Amino acid sequence: MSGRLVVLGTGPGKPEQMTPEAAAAITEAEVFFGYGPYLDRLWLRPEQRVVASDNRAEIDRSRAALEAAAGGARVCVVSGGDPGVFAMAAAVCEAIEDGPATWRALDLQVLPGVTAMLAVAARAGAPLGHDFCAISLSDNLKPWELIERRLRAVAEAGLVIALYNPISKARPWQLPAAFRVLREVLPVSVPVIFGRAIGRADERFAVVPLAEAEQHWADMATCIIVGSAETRTIERPGRDPLIYSPRSARG
Repeated sequence: MSGRLVVLGTGPGKPEQMTPEAAAAITEAEVFFGYGPYLDRLWLRPEQRVVASDNRAEIDRSRAALEAAAGGARVCVVSGGDPGVFAMAAAVCEAIEDGPATWRALDLQVLPGVTAMLAVAARAGAPLGHDFCAISLSDNLKPWELIERRLRAVAEAGLVIALYNPISKARPWQLPAAFRVLREVLPVSVPVIFGRAIGRADERFAVVPLAEAEQHWADMATCIIVGSAETRTIERPGRDPLIYSPRSARG
């Protein structure tokens, strides 16, 4: 079996933030599977082929990519950010587990990338400098009640929280609901960082206290970081504030 499947992330969107390893894999691949906007970030040769699909078609996309690789093609499955963070690597693994035995024999490689929370954190300073977690607010694959329980639990545990998939046209109510849960647990003064398309020309960045955090700051391309009670804000005249979580924590 001569086919090969590489699952990679393009980073947060700025070309310089794609890893050299991912760029090399793109050069070597023959066919690319992914969500259209992520595939649009690639610079491909005329003979390289793309197969775009909807962002909710992860399992079908994975199966099609695995079939192509099993047929002998050099295949890339493309995610934004890091492919292992709410992205395609897990979908590919799920498809392999439920698929034919031949897929388990494929040459498979998952390449790491810069995920959105790391780009947003770097833009803000160091809000992930101490313990943190990442939660997707999408209830497409898990119930909202579970999301609320996890939000409350990690806020009570004192973790900084990175929120992925915060809002969409089909889910306009979930981000305000998440903020309500967090306000019940956290000081309303903790900083909330909104980062969209960090590093790109259409970047949007804002820091507000939890008391003032509202849904209009975000869209589906936004990653939100909610500080803990330990997170600190350093005001800087004429510049964005510097947000960081100290490496030590009170018991």
